[in-house]
Amino acid sequence: MANPKDPKECSFSFSDFPEDVQLCILSFLSLPDIANFACTSKRSVSLCCNDTKLWFTLCQRRWGSKTQINKWGGGQITNKLLYKTLTQWENLIGFWRHCGRAGLSGQCPRLIIFEWGPSFVSGSRICPSKNGTYYVTKSPFLWMGISPDGQIVYFLDLEGQTEIPSGDFGSWLEFVCLDQNLVPANVNFMGKDHFVVEENLNFWHSSKSKDVLRSSSSSKNLIEDSDEVIESGIAGSLPDRFVSEMYMHFANRTSPGGGGDRAWRRQRKKEKERQGRRKWEPEHFLKVVDCSPTPDKPLQGLWKGISGDMNLNFYLVKYDEIGGIICQRIGDFSSSYTLVFWTSEPMSMESPFSLEEERIYDDRIHFQPVAAEDQIHSQPAMTGIEMVSHIQHINSSCNLMLPSLVGSAGLQHGEGRIWQYMNGTFGFGFLRDHFIIDLKHIIQEGRLLDSVNLLQ
Repeated sequence: MANPKDPKECSFSFSDFPEDVQLCILSFLSLPDIANFACTSKRSVSLCCNDTKLWFTLCQRRWGSKTQINKWGGGQITNKLLYKTLTQWENLIGFWRHCGRAGLSGQCPRLIIFEWGPSFVSGSRICPSKNGTYYVTKSPFLWMGISPDGQIVYFLDLEGQTEIPSGDFGSWLEFVCLDQNLVPANVNFMGKDHFVVEENLNFWHSSKSKDVLRSSSSSKNLIEDSDEVIESGIAGSLPDRFVSEMYMHFANRTSPGGGGDRAWRRQRKKEKERQGRRKWEPEHFLKVVDCSPTPDKPLQGLWKGISGDMNLNFYLVKYDEIGGIICQRIGDFSSSYTLVFWTSEPMSMESPFSLEEERIYDDRIHFQPVAAEDQIHSQPAMTGIEMVSHIQHINSSCNLMLPSLVGSAGLQHGEGRIWQYMNGTFGFGFLRDHFIIDLKHIIQEGRLLDSVNLLQ
């Protein structure tokens, strides 16, 4: 009789588990580990190659709480393709800042945020409000999705007026192909923290060449040959071809009397007019890696504050390698960043403070929102030194324009203070001035604060 306490008698193999338990366990493994597991037996190969089971489980475990896995690509794409695509796009989630001077388009946002949608990823412009409050405006900038036939598609929303997709992304694409505010685009990733957005100039050309080919020949071989030409890059990329063909299908379906070709000519004319009105040049974006404070770096991250002209500004604060603090003002559609202050090895003081430091603080004016209704959403007025936990000295400031240093106004030395408040925010000011700019968080616990959707 077997001894139930003997581990050798009670052991059983991985294959003895129910299949759903096996899939759950495998979903915790990395892809190299899954590949190694697949080499152990024929059954393991079958289990690991099952797209509707293992790859769906992998997608669901990793992104199921953030997006609706079944809705991507209209539910018609493979989960393996979805896993590969979302693995790359996952790193986009969060804040990115424009790098370099704005192009000729003049519509490149300085700060954008990427977020998950039900069946897409969207990038939105984040801009300071213009009404003297702490509110920030949010409007569409870049749409990213997968077509039902598995093609990656990107659209630039130059005017930020497109409604958020309510249904599946494929049906939404059929609508947006007629929207002149959207521009087909390509997104090129250069590592994890850098990407380039450029306009896809071959979008409509690939549509016409492919449509003529389909309508003029019933030969399957000729169609397949044309696919090879398009895939080689002569007539445009696959994402462009799919979306353009979808527009032709929609135009043919809605135009009576075979007016699809006339619809295409009208669309092509409008496209040329649109390109004549605005041109999107390739623009580079860098990820804002440290967008929130940490216990060791309480000042780092993205902040917003009302300045002397009573307008809201965005600020990016970073710590350098030697412990210094760099504060940059982020423009809306400006050509560069403005370096507000830089201080190396700042001196820090804790409460209680000297009478001189109390006088410096109490003699200054705190800028507050001009709109009375925004007082509810603003931080409490810092009216006493008791609100301050730490004070740091600023030993230099500048109005240097970045990133180009040539021909700049140069460094302007000046003494100032950084006042850290009990609530985790801070303010700064210079002794030559008589005011304090109090800063608030733009983002907290991954959530954009005080945002106003321009489409609502």
